[in-house]
Amino acid sequence: MRIIAGEWRGRRLTPRKGRAVRPTTDRVREAWMSAMGGSFHGWTVLDLFAGSGALGLECLSRGAGHVTFVEKAGSSLAVLRKNIELVGAGDRATVVQADVFSWLDRLGALPELADVALADPPYGTALAGRLAERFLQNPFAKALWVEHPTDEELPQAPGRWQRRYGDTTLTHLPTAP
Repeated sequence: MRIIAGEWRGRRLTPRKGRAVRPTTDRVREAWMSAMGGSFHGWTVLDLFAGSGALGLECLSRGAGHVTFVEKAGSSLAVLRKNIELVGAGDRATVVQADVFSWLDRLGALPELADVALADPPYGTALAGRLAERFLQNPFAKALWVEHPTDEELPQAPGRWQRRYGDTTLTHLPTAP
């Protein structure tokens, strides 16, 4: 697992270990970043279900101003913190140990939405659909991008965009105009 482009291009990250771990492939991550425009200068990003932090770190490498990483698993947090330190991103990163939904509920009404939220919830949990529903009811970013199993259908919404990569689908949901 490596950073694909930007300031830290080619830098290898520490992967999470375990049978249940399913990291976003380089191919999907590169397509994801390209679909988002490829450059994130000054953006505020939420990396939900952050795992190793590869998605958020890719955004930082491409110019994001700040990423908030939300992850609940202690083993993932250790890897995430190690990867943030590895690239020297500590001054542009906040790590939150929490359940994503509980953390979003505590935020309440946001004075300002994050520019983008990225999410790669564990497969087979229906958390992608639950997160999309939560976003449509009470947006926490200007746009939500979710990686999920192709057989997990996310809700229809104006401006919804999807692209399939084998058994993985990327879904983009913008906030309502």
